[in-house]
Amino acid sequence: MQRRKFINNSLLTTAAVVGFPTIVPASVFGKNAPSNKINIGQIGCGRIARDHDIHDTIRFDQSRYVAVCDLDSKRAADAKVLVDKFYKEKTGKEKYMDTKIYDDYREMLLNKDIDAVVISTPDHWHSQPAMEAALAGKDIYLQKPTSLTVKEGQQLRDAVQKTGVILQVGTQQRAMPQFRVAAELVRNGRIGKIHTVKIGLPGDPSGPDAPAMPVPKNLNFDMWLGSTPEVPYTEIGVHPQNDYSRPGWLRLRSYGAGMITGWGQHHYDSAAWGMDTELTGPKSVEALAEFPKSGLWNVHGDFFVKHEYNNGITVYTSGGYTNGIRYEGTDGWIFVSRGAYQASASDPVDQEKSSKALNASDPKILESVIGENEIHLEKIDDQHGNWLDCIKTRKAPISPIEKGHKACVTCLISDIAMQFDRKLEWDNEKEMFINDDEANAMLHRDQRKPYGTDFVKV
Repeated sequence: MQRRKFINNSLLTTAAVVGFPTIVPASVFGKNAPSNKINIGQIGCGRIARDHDIHDTIRFDQSRYVAVCDLDSKRAADAKVLVDKFYKEKTGKEKYMDTKIYDDYREMLLNKDIDAVVISTPDHWHSQPAMEAALAGKDIYLQKPTSLTVKEGQQLRDAVQKTGVILQVGTQQRAMPQFRVAAELVRNGRIGKIHTVKIGLPGDPSGPDAPAMPVPKNLNFDMWLGSTPEVPYTEIGVHPQNDYSRPGWLRLRSYGAGMITGWGQHHYDSAAWGMDTELTGPKSVEALAEFPKSGLWNVHGDFFVKHEYNNGITVYTSGGYTNGIRYEGTDGWIFVSRGAYQASASDPVDQEKSSKALNASDPKILESVIGENEIHLEKIDDQHGNWLDCIKTRKAPISPIEKGHKACVTCLISDIAMQFDRKLEWDNEKEMFINDDEANAMLHRDQRKPYGTDFVKV
């Protein structure tokens, strides 16, 4: 105890001399210490980090951003300015924080002062840094989709379960009261026996041809490609160099699957909440989709997906439905959406059509009170705040890896079904298609060494 007191006093004295806050990992005092700050490193500093993840994490007093990392040095520098400015304005001190910049997240993970990381990278760089963060003992906030492939998701889930770190998936609709209310009403039978769910998701447009361009000096393009095939650089295939508008990589199959995963994980996760299928999934999937015939971008456009579940529910997903989730039962329906909410200013949502966040076939359904002995779902005020609370308490967050993985799998097998003109039968326990080697071959992708989850030792 005397040794700990000496260390703590020494750290406090040093910090006072240099004028910076005491940056001490939570483990020094114990993660449950109520006065403790959680030292956070940001991995990926693009659009969703700036507009959403940094903003929604740094505002909590229990968090303290101490480092940022990006493969684009301009974006890393911009993130440092953003963080330092926030603390300057909050404290009134010119140099309250001198945020450290990294150009390789693996070096950040070696910093024992960092307790947790927020991962806001492109989709193909979700699972690997999350796995390595778990193995380094860091708690994790991970943007969706959870993984690029089903196998990656399994590898990440296993790493998190093995290490016991707190991982929160960024499916923030669970923090929006209308989604919880809708799910509770459905789970408690207010629309009778549920038989159908209709999910509205947009597709993506085709794009222009894009000639090869010189790689910007500020971008480590080889590492940005990561485990995906080596291709020539072109700006609309990566991210804008002069702003933080919607990046082109979102529309390339090498780095994701388009809106079926981009927003699909949000809506499939929320729908599963109401259907009570969070830890399982569909028994079959079939799909139709249009894909661009020219230009660089190649993810799906207009589409239609059908899932069948063992509990008798059928889920239809299409851009032809209003963005949101419509539960249909024997006694009525409930529709829920984000309303006017946007995670980023460049979210491709039709605000007019999605403006009503909660609706029902009969207004009395929404006025119904959930009784004391009925099903009450977990209630939180903020997705990032819940993660920070769980880091302190070591309780499971509202969107743990097990539920995030299952929602992501539903997205990924939907994308696979778009490639075939037949119905695919799915085994939820084995997470494999039944008697379909061709479809099962798409549950994993070859990974370009030295990058990829296959090369992470768990």
